[in-house]
Amino acid sequence: MDNSEHNLDGQWALITGAGKRIGAAVARSLHQAGAGVAIHYRGSSGNAEALASELNALRAGSAITAQADLLETPRLQGFVDRVIDQTGRLDILVNNASTFYPTPLDEVTEAHWDDLMGTNLKAPMFLTQAVAPQLRQHHGCIVNLIDIHAMRPLRHHTVYGPAKAALAMLTRTLARDLAPEVRVNGVSPGAILWPDDGMEAKVKESILRQVPLRRAGEPQDIADCVLFLVRDARYVTGQIIAVDGGRSIGW
Repeated sequence: MDNSEHNLDGQWALITGAGKRIGAAVARSLHQAGAGVAIHYRGSSGNAEALASELNALRAGSAITAQADLLETPRLQGFVDRVIDQTGRLDILVNNASTFYPTPLDEVTEAHWDDLMGTNLKAPMFLTQAVAPQLRQHHGCIVNLIDIHAMRPLRHHTVYGPAKAALAMLTRTLARDLAPEVRVNGVSPGAILWPDDGMEAKVKESILRQVPLRRAGEPQDIADCVLFLVRDARYVTGQIIAVDGGRSIGW
């Protein structure tokens, strides 16, 4: 396919949790394809500002940063309005921000529930509500970052897995409700980045033995799929693509 006919020039994307890791890779890919990017962060201001400077050096005025705690639902509309005041429009929403940690059944608390359900389900839902009028106006799209463990449970993650499973259903529901103006799809990463707080080597080895491609992926693998869904897959909505080296077919 000749992607030159489907560049994102003139469009603006809001990417949550975009200061580092997968979110930053997504921001760079959409930016390279021509979009302006609003880099959301909660606490990683240094990473977000550095990324915006990097992108603005490539194309002046093409990146902004936007701080918000996405769990503060009543403030989400104001957050979106502030972004639009700077960008003039929004065409693309990538719900990437997430929390991830184990919650064994005998240790899980209501605070864990509120946090994991909040970042992985509630925030994408109400942020979509706030952005929907703009996306409808510009025939935009949404990509939700889900997880292969939305389909297969991860041991001791009694809240995270159900939250991502609910996000998968929300993705399909929104695809129906926002059609025909807005497309909504999801990407489910597999073993892409190990947790920031580390992981035992034997655990990594066990995971990689379940991956047919026998290696971990990279953030760029996710970014490439997001770009495909945003720019090229113009007749695709309500779909969730696993980017996992084939791991999910072997379970």
